Amino acid sequence: MIDITPTPGLSPMETGICCRCPRCGRGPLFQGYLTLAPRCRECGLDFSFADPADGPAFFVMSIVSFPVVAFAGWLEVSFEPALWVHFVTSLPLLLIGCLALLRPLKGWIVCAQYIHKAAEARLVEPNVKPETKAMPGPGACASGSGALK
Repeated sequence: MIDITPTPGLSPMETGICCRCPRCGRGPLFQGYLTLAPRCRECGLDFSFADPADGPAFFVMSIVSFPVVAFAGWLEVSFEPALWVHFVTSLPLLLIGCLALLRPLKGWIVCAQYIHKAAEARLVEPNVKPETKAMPGPGACASGSGALK
């Protein structure tokens, strides 16, 4: 029998960075480098709820690009090297930094979505009727507190 209760004390940061299931903390979150597994092998949690979209890529680019651009600017101002030196130094720093952070940040966002029960925004719940208020009659205040003067 599979235990479907979430393990208490699991933080989205710990489980996400370790690329583990947000419910049990044991099963792998990914089936490849960035492809989410369909479900957890340990507890059976369906990962179809997860939609990190472009969030991880945005955060990784924001985190990695500033130090790499600062390094490239310092290199240019200090030594005025040829263009190929920038390609040999700055480009690998950018690629390695992005690839190293992308998977853990994607895992963190997926785990945070599960733990905080994130879902698509909806204006109205499908099975809930919106409250309807009667319009005030002529000569009444819109707040319903009485007649207008």
